[in-house]
Amino acid sequence: MQTQINDLVIHVYGHASAHPDLVAQCFSGVVPEQTSGDADLAIFAIDPSAGIDQDTIDQWLELDEYQIPRLVVVTGLEKQEADFDDAVMIANRVFDQMATPYLVLHDDGGYPVALISLQDLTIINYETVPATMNASETEHQTLVQEFRDEYLELVQSLGEGSFAAGLMFPAIPLWIEKGIGVDIVKSFISEL
Repeated sequence: MQTQINDLVIHVYGHASAHPDLVAQCFSGVVPEQTSGDADLAIFAIDPSAGIDQDTIDQWLELDEYQIPRLVVVTGLEKQEADFDDAVMIANRVFDQMATPYLVLHDDGGYPVALISLQDLTIINYETVPATMNASETEHQTLVQEFRDEYLELVQSLGEGSFAAGLMFPAIPLWIEKGIGVDIVKSFISEL
């Protein structure tokens, strides 16, 4: 039986190291036994420290013919063995061109604590409960400017509604236990 959120069927794919079962539970999805084109959304969970296995790559390629909306969630951010940027670089190589609407900001210990929006440069601080939104500082804006330009150019070239049409593939940092990125994934789900 398919679990549904807002009458949407969500399939979650990925190697066990990326915890697709936990991702499915968080977003009312299911980890299917085989690749299926009967979903409204396919979420691909990847752990940058483990890479992307061939089965997951094959599942992505199989869904190309269905043009199902897909997004990538990058888990394992707390491990610090590899980071979000590494995961996106790998996904760009083996999946398709990823869109990165948010980048990760770290605390002094190197742990993810916030996301900065490349759309409007606001920062979502997940150290507070609930998470708070703040304006970014000039130093943050300077650091992300090149990434922002690239993201805005991609969004403009693909057009409005490109995620729902299965043309744009967002990559979202996700640390479920800390709430990082959960709200972002839910906002993409609400576009469907």
